[in-house]
Amino acid sequence: GILQHPDGTVLKQLQPPPRGPREQEFYNKVYDSDCCDRILLELREYLPKYFGVWSPPTAPNDTYLKLEDVTRKFNKPCIMDVKIGQKSYDPYASAEKIQQQVSKYPLMEEIGFLVLGMRVYHVSSDSYETQNQHYGRSLTKETVKDGISKFFHSGYCLRKDVVAASIQKVEKILEWFEGQTQLNFYASSLLFVYEGSCQATTVRLSDVTLADKRRVPKGLLSGGDVLEYNNNIHVINSTENGKIEASVGKGLSKFYALHKKSCSKRHHSQLSLKVENSEQDNVWKSSTCITQEHLNGNVLPQLEKVFYHMPAEPKESAKVEVRMIDFAHVFPSNTKDEGYIYGLKNLITVLQNILDN
Repeated sequence: GILQHPDGTVLKQLQPPPRGPREQEFYNKVYDSDCCDRILLELREYLPKYFGVWSPPTAPNDTYLKLEDVTRKFNKPCIMDVKIGQKSYDPYASAEKIQQQVSKYPLMEEIGFLVLGMRVYHVSSDSYETQNQHYGRSLTKETVKDGISKFFHSGYCLRKDVVAASIQKVEKILEWFEGQTQLNFYASSLLFVYEGSCQATTVRLSDVTLADKRRVPKGLLSGGDVLEYNNNIHVINSTENGKIEASVGKGLSKFYALHKKSCSKRHHSQLSLKVENSEQDNVWKSSTCITQEHLNGNVLPQLEKVFYHMPAEPKESAKVEVRMIDFAHVFPSNTKDEGYIYGLKNLITVLQNILDN
């Protein structure tokens, strides 16, 4: 799975050949310091930043890709992984592999995308709802709109501001694909991330009119800054005997590695996004930092505005990220990536229907 380095980057273990080396080569090409290709330079905007490879001191033969943690700036990140394209297998896949992939989601060719999982923060219950791959595969042409709209629901209302901002970001990626004929992407995903907590509960501690300094929420430091590591990814720690301890997080980690297999037998099973209700309650419950007197004062009107009058147009306050991830099946080409373009257009149509309705 995905681990986290103490410097705040995430570590994705290199897959067995040819997938792992192919993904590393892709990142090296796009982030080459001497790169002057306009297409590749623009592509960087839509990827996690790449910081080369890393190996633990005690296992120098284990190689990890060092990548930006896209969720790092969020307090309560809502995350969705959507595989894009009409085919989830590459041109060199065996007949057996093709049959295996098609049988997983026969509608992939017709719909052009597949929801691999989501994790949504509900303001109303101060808890997360998690859906795994089986949820996405259960969606049909008739239910896919409602299925995806769950990702944008706060528990109080549909976050139309986030939907609108997401559409704009996906349209930018579509624009890039429409203008390039260098690369074709298979079994690659879009990672959607947005801030799930309302503005009133994520205000900086320096604003003493809205927060009680004696009750510091878990996500904030005394100076009012968001903690360097959010609650999605656990940090690698060095132990006294020099061994590396690492634990897989409950958020971004499972989206980066959701449909990948690791390098050794002990990692061969796919990760599941299923989280038991009791675990959700124990892990994600946290106390609010707003006192009753604040609710009776300035905060309540803000909460009402957030919950019941969410604007349909994206504003600066809507923190949204949409990044392309998973590049073990990227190949050189001399034609447009029509399968990926088809999936992006269909996804935009679904998002626009959610916004309009």
